[in-house]
Amino acid sequence: MNGPQMDLLPCVELETSPNPSAAVIWLHGLGADGNDFVPIVPELDLTGCPGIRFVFPSAPSMPVTVNGGYVMPAWYDIIGRNLMDQEDAAGIQKSAASIVQLIEHEASRGIACDQIVLAGFSQGCAMTLYVALRFPHKLAGIMALSGYLPLAMSLNTEKHSANQNTPIFMAHGEYDAVVIPERARTSCALLEKLGYQVSWNEYPMEHSVNREELVGISRYLQQVLARK
Repeated sequence: MNGPQMDLLPCVELETSPNPSAAVIWLHGLGADGNDFVPIVPELDLTGCPGIRFVFPSAPSMPVTVNGGYVMPAWYDIIGRNLMDQEDAAGIQKSAASIVQLIEHEASRGIACDQIVLAGFSQGCAMTLYVALRFPHKLAGIMALSGYLPLAMSLNTEKHSANQNTPIFMAHGEYDAVVIPERARTSCALLEKLGYQVSWNEYPMEHSVNREELVGISRYLQQVLARK
């Protein structure tokens, strides 16, 4: 996934203490931007965690086919309503390169890869799973919220062993009509079949985040970023 150097994506950053030694790179969903999940940080219980730099990048804007070609922030194009028809492989791979660059940027700022969590919601979840499972260095964690595994059939041949044992937190709304729960459950089952350590969490909500999920996210971050 290494390509020519490009400008870093624009990001909103929030640090829980000076000189953080861990990072969470959190990818937004279709039509949102890097501000979307910033308000969640103060609601997380990060007891026992080191200082964390939360990084919220914004995807570039592009026409999205499923929305009538309307231009909006998107990690890749969506062709059909069921998400799996005619997947935008080129778009996914292009965004993957820019996300890898963000991880490498955090490493260059002194945060070890194994202290970096890659997280994402909806389209951001899809990108999180695509990038993290192919990334050649061990990450602290993979947080996949209200999304699915894109280009699933290529994973077995493209995955990297570095994150084979990295714990994956998957969470989904029981009433999600945007990414139907069955799509996410199928992704979870495939990941488990490939030997990944997946924690599946389902909540009584739609395509969103609720209080119960925030508790689960807090516990997960406490687990994978426990102060050493």
